[in-house]
Amino acid sequence: MILTKQYRCVHSASCQCTKGHLSEDVIFLVFQQLNWNPKLIATLSCVCKWFDDLAKRVLWKEFCRTRAPKMMVDLQSNGSHSIDGNWRALGKLLIYCSGCKKGGLFSCNQIPGHFVYRTRFSRTSGKSFLMPQCRTDVLYVSDPCEHLDHGEEGDIGFFRGVFKSFSTSKSRKMLINRGAKLHPTEVCPYCKAKLWSMLQAKMIPQSASCRLGAFDECIEYYVCLNGHMVGICTLLPLSDSEEASELEQCLTDSQEPFHKHRFAMVKPVLLWSWETSVWLQISSEPLSLVLLVGPMPAFPSKDEGY
Repeated sequence: MILTKQYRCVHSASCQCTKGHLSEDVIFLVFQQLNWNPKLIATLSCVCKWFDDLAKRVLWKEFCRTRAPKMMVDLQSNGSHSIDGNWRALGKLLIYCSGCKKGGLFSCNQIPGHFVYRTRFSRTSGKSFLMPQCRTDVLYVSDPCEHLDHGEEGDIGFFRGVFKSFSTSKSRKMLINRGAKLHPTEVCPYCKAKLWSMLQAKMIPQSASCRLGAFDECIEYYVCLNGHMVGICTLLPLSDSEEASELEQCLTDSQEPFHKHRFAMVKPVLLWSWETSVWLQISSEPLSLVLLVGPMPAFPSKDEGY
């Protein structure tokens, strides 16, 4: 059934939707049994302003808590009872890949947005997207939503994320101090707020491309005034599954931030293994892991991060 949204409706004694109307408690129990189905929540929001307000205050909040309970607890752990940009925007961010349009935020062919069945958001991954001076900020970032074989553009990945308490974060302060400009026309696809370009502000660390499994010069993302992040990258070709699995274990032991499906290292890199106390040389063309002998570089300290 198609429901037409009544923008001028006010929930009062004269409002027709109050006749035989269910209470908030009953609606809550109904949607609880429906496991907070987002499509049905969106449909209910189209009935009138009162139902739209109920969905924003209660139903989308419960949807977020059910879909990502640990993440929601962390985002509210500073004592706040609301989420920047409202619960509906956060609910959409959890399940919707915004894609891109021609002439929009990103310089690529049009790729329509779409809903995703399941996405993993990681606070640990978020650290890779923060400048060293901002590593105390909390940022949750999704795994890239892959769109393969886009001609000369190659394999495209879209990712999204959200900051905890963005209004008081070091990242926001750095954006302001660097005089970052808001995008003149485009807005956040989740809350419609203005956007800062992290590329224009020179706030994209190299660790971000390593985490995504992307080319260094082919990653870009924006952050809106409410702390929602939306980005794009060009993904490296998929590596051989068996070799990547062995290499992934080595990199996991070294605590290096690499995407679990792709190996994002083009130049050979020396890696010190604390467990075995040896130097290893890792390269991806061809994919190899070599034990080095003979004169070695200076022994690293644990503070160097290897």
